[in-house]
Amino acid sequence: QVQLAESGGGSVQAGGVLILSCEISGDIERYCLGWFRQSPGKEREGVAVLDTALGRPQYADTVMGRFTISLDSAKNTLYLEMNSLKPEDTAIYYCAAGAAGRIAIYGWSAARSYNVWGRGTQVTVSS
Repeated sequence: QVQLAESGGGSVQAGGVLILSCEISGDIERYCLGWFRQSPGKEREGVAVLDTALGRPQYADTVMGRFTISLDSAKNTLYLEMNSLKPEDTAIYYCAAGAAGRIAIYGWSAARSYNVWGRGTQVTVSS
């Protein structure tokens, strides 16, 4: 059974950098790994996903060119490097894992494509 635990959140000024980590336990061979975020009053939003089999990342338009998702297989850790942070990036960030087949049906950015979630880590960007 896959379990996920995020870390690395915090407070930063606009333009700053944060790197989130997601420690993974269990077999992720048939999973895609993603990062989502949710701010008060808004739906959970897909930020980035990585197909562990193909190694291809995808990003939301709102973070394209600023965020990078990566996986260190030796450490079983998923990362989200966030550059040029903006106040609108403020949210709780979640790590998620979902079967590739489910993502093919519902789309990578749909929360229902993922059946394993971490508890989240808060990111706050001040102007």
